Amino acid sequence: MQPDRPKNAVRWGILATGSIAEQFTHDLQLLPDAEVVAVGSRSQESARAFADRFGIPRAHGSWAGLAADQDVDIVYVATPHHAHYQATRLCLEAGRAVLCEKPFTLAAAESRELVALAAERGLFLMEAMWMRCNPAVREAARLVAEGAIGTVGALHADFGLAGPFDPASRLRDPALGGGALLDLGVYPVALAHLLLGVPDSVQAWASLTPEGVDATTGLLLGYDSGAVATLSCGIVAGTPLRAAVSGTLGRIELPAPFFRPNELLLYRGEGEQVAPEVIPAPYTGLGYTHEAEEAMRCLRAGLLESPLVPWSSTLEVMDILDAARAQTKVRYPGESR
Repeated sequence: MQPDRPKNAVRWGILATGSIAEQFTHDLQLLPDAEVVAVGSRSQESARAFADRFGIPRAHGSWAGLAADQDVDIVYVATPHHAHYQATRLCLEAGRAVLCEKPFTLAAAESRELVALAAERGLFLMEAMWMRCNPAVREAARLVAEGAIGTVGALHADFGLAGPFDPASRLRDPALGGGALLDLGVYPVALAHLLLGVPDSVQAWASLTPEGVDATTGLLLGYDSGAVATLSCGIVAGTPLRAAVSGTLGRIELPAPFFRPNELLLYRGEGEQVAPEVIPAPYTGLGYTHEAEEAMRCLRAGLLESPLVPWSSTLEVMDILDAARAQTKVRYPGESR
């Protein structure tokens, strides 16, 4: 059962009942000013089982039922990638604020439609890129912006899982938006965007699965400043899951997993004798609490978008992913070739 909540608690609805929805709901229940009041699924049985597991008062057997629930302030969309656009649009059209899992949609054009709809309706909308709300990542971004490592010249980040994954897995199924890039590669790309901004050049290479989605993808992002970002993702080999950004005065390393670190390492200067300054920045719960807190802060402030995860960053990252997919020839059902 959920503990008693303050009268001004933000009331959440959870759309979908998979593992990510479970983890996010777990973390919501750690926040005294958050209340999970409803869950929606495509089946009443799934919604009821999820509601019973977390002590949620109402279970809707359809997404539309959840979207229409007047007691819900904001909906967390936790469906597989391919359904993000449909689910988020449904909620926005029903007047609900939305926190939608990453990648925001399958393509940038869909993302722009959702942002335009939120702006038209005056509703808060945010991509659930929890990495940008992580305390250690935020501290790294602050240090880079303040010049702690000088002028940035390079960024490296990787996210690879060993698998093997069944062809029917969401990671390999084109109908579900499968492939390494959108599921895993979005993190290195989003980190590069956070620390370096919009690249002036995007180069990508990928090996494809028999189903036509990317098994491994490598990206080289180039910037007119002279900086480069070398990024990789894959579903065939486990990688260190680390990230490093290097500048003229030193470097910052984010330990594994770099998208949810609890500390960062700051090297001032170069050479084998330079010891890092270890900067603790622990996250709470499973790490989802910080994006939830940011969404609730924005709702209370009457903001339509978060300064930590602004619409512009979501759209610009989607543009990079689109460019990479165009070069690697990964297409999803319904897309032109």
